Amino acid sequence: MDDLTRSEAARALLKAYETREPIEPLTSTYIDLTLEDAYAIQLKQIDELLAGGRTIKGHKVGLTSAAMQRLLGVSEPDYGHLLDDFFYLEHMPIPVDRFLQPRVEPEVAFVLKRPLRGPGVTVHEALAAVDFVLPALELVDSRIRDWKIGLFDTIADNASSGAVVLGSTPTDVSAVDLRLAGATFHRNGQVVGTGAGGAVLGSPLNSLVWLANTVGARGVTLEAGHVVLPGAVCAMVPVAPGDTFTATFAGLGSVTARFSTTSSPSSPSSIKE
Repeated sequence: MDDLTRSEAARALLKAYETREPIEPLTSTYIDLTLEDAYAIQLKQIDELLAGGRTIKGHKVGLTSAAMQRLLGVSEPDYGHLLDDFFYLEHMPIPVDRFLQPRVEPEVAFVLKRPLRGPGVTVHEALAAVDFVLPALELVDSRIRDWKIGLFDTIADNASSGAVVLGSTPTDVSAVDLRLAGATFHRNGQVVGTGAGGAVLGSPLNSLVWLANTVGARGVTLEAGHVVLPGAVCAMVPVAPGDTFTATFAGLGSVTARFSTTSSPSSPSSIKE
């Protein structure tokens, strides 16, 4: 794809935020789409949003489970950006109508105390960069119609990012074995999923290392104070207006997200012609 075509694809995705109307898969519209094209399309959107005053507050890693990798026929994760207006307070109503096709999944969030820059980052270096961990709920969303996504679709769509709710119980990363930290996921009081940190590339720490090295090779540093979502411990669950989701992690506490139908603020503007 040439730069003009990448910009066209980025505009289509950003317009979907505005209209709340999903688009057809990019992989069917642009049959020659490549991995580099997909990340370039993602970055064009981020650059436009930053130019409009938004700020980056972290990154997310997707496709960390073996099941999702098999489904999309890939052997490694992908990543996206977390922006300042992605973050909602625990227990405070989240307007469902801000999103197109929202789903929720539980994760362990890392908060960094020092910059982390690859390539070459090791597990012990990643550990040393973590300030604390928090229970988290990621609201994933897709601008692609009916979630009919391939790998390049989700990468171009900022790794299907939507929003984040962080818990309020910080835990030292050395105080819990993240591989074995089990989670119970409730929707409106009913169990809808269970899992453990080991579902995330064997350990959420492995995901953090992968991210630091992958974005580092692209000239990006994970900054101090940023949040990293390393991947879900169990399957995502669709959201309906009025839903309440709670994830409880052994050794980490719990986090709750409530959804309402309250109108949301205006959405990102599309890339200008």
